[in-house]
Amino acid sequence: MTRPKGSVKSGQVQVRAREVLVVGGGFGGVRAVKEMAKEPHLHITLIDRNNHHLFQPLLYQVATAGLSPGEIAVPIRTIFSRYSAVQILMMNVDRVNLAEQKIILSGGKEYHYDYLLLACGAESNYFGHPEWEPLAPSLKSIRDALDIRRRILSAYEQAESSASEEEKRFQLSFVVVGGGPTGVELAGAISEIANTTLRSDFRNIFPESTMINLLEAGPRVLSSFASELSARARDDLAQMKVNVHENCRVLSIQSGVVKTTSGEFRAANIFWTAGVKPSALAASLGVPLDRQGRVIVKEDLSLPQHPNVFVIGDMAHAEPPGGGEALPGVAAVAMQQGSYVGSLIRREIHGQATSGQWTGQATSGKATGQANLRLPFTYLDKGTMATIGRKRAVVQMGPHQRFRFTGFLAWLLWLFVHVAYLIGFRNKIIVLFEWMWSYLTFSKGARLIVGHQPLDHQIMDHQVVDHQHQRPKSKSKSEPGTDGGSF
Repeated sequence: MTRPKGSVKSGQVQVRAREVLVVGGGFGGVRAVKEMAKEPHLHITLIDRNNHHLFQPLLYQVATAGLSPGEIAVPIRTIFSRYSAVQILMMNVDRVNLAEQKIILSGGKEYHYDYLLLACGAESNYFGHPEWEPLAPSLKSIRDALDIRRRILSAYEQAESSASEEEKRFQLSFVVVGGGPTGVELAGAISEIANTTLRSDFRNIFPESTMINLLEAGPRVLSSFASELSARARDDLAQMKVNVHENCRVLSIQSGVVKTTSGEFRAANIFWTAGVKPSALAASLGVPLDRQGRVIVKEDLSLPQHPNVFVIGDMAHAEPPGGGEALPGVAAVAMQQGSYVGSLIRREIHGQATSGQWTGQATSGKATGQANLRLPFTYLDKGTMATIGRKRAVVQMGPHQRFRFTGFLAWLLWLFVHVAYLIGFRNKIIVLFEWMWSYLTFSKGARLIVGHQPLDHQIMDHQVVDHQHQRPKSKSKSEPGTDGGSF
């Protein structure tokens, strides 16, 4: 079932408005809808399980009390309230029927499409160990961020009320698994909380004695950056009292314990930032996937044999024109892909509307009438950046990433780029003010513990390891583990 389809006059030809379904309200989906929203020949339906668009690069700041959820998220309806042709549905998509050109929602309702864009993003990847998820929560949603914030702040409250020094040491121990940008930023932010924000707030503990271990399975943190930037990030983390363990693969996770190829780490809180995998919807399409489960798309980001179905972002295995490595699953790629697909659909519809050639059929491989004339998608890499902490960041940009910055300048670039990409003028101003206030006062204003607070999982057992004096075990190359992932 769909909204009633109308018709639009174009010159002397009356053309049915085409139905475009966009699944996913992340960077790619929102950018695509913005590109198409003013096109009079389209009805656009944007479907997402959440009612908000989330600026995920700043999610770690919600998890570490630097920002509030409303400052990095905006209702999707607000973004498109001025566009009458755009409908928003807060629903889950159960499956896609490519043959009949329809999607089926979790409640059984069906929506037919002329064009379909799948931009469903990714979910945390525990590499075949789903039992680790409740023990080591990940950071992919506002709910996740609030849960991690509660765990971090509650650990200090637990330690403050404890009479045991071992218990205090256990509560003030954190393990972050994964040395990509998210893991590095999260570890650095926890360090800032411990060494500045909470330093004078407690009477029975010393927050600056917090032990933070960052575990990376690969040979270096921030592996997608140049090696000298990775080294600078590692040095910055060390100065912030974060223990970085590279070539450290996770073997198992139990309550309060992480066993790795480099030894055993005990902590009240374990956080997982070690990788992502495509949305489960990708596997249900019945089309070729790569080894990571991503949908293999053509140069125009469409499915083979289905030129009216596009897949972008974390779900897509998209190679540059002429071949090469698949594009990374980062926000910049998704946004450019969204703009490309939205513009492509708008141009094709406009051309067909003026010529009256649209047939309404999209299963023959010639649905658009111009499928063979599409220019391939080309990604313009504007650079990569990650922040480690106050006045500490790494940036690489320019042709072949030749221009590299570290320290205060890189940190300023990171600040202004992230403010610029936030949606909503109000959010830009509030976030900028919050950062200025935090910079001047060393204070984080969102230190509220909210939600259900079962802390039983954080109570230590009778064996507690002092991580400062822990001797790593010998490494075993034959033992399985998990790969630390980039953002």
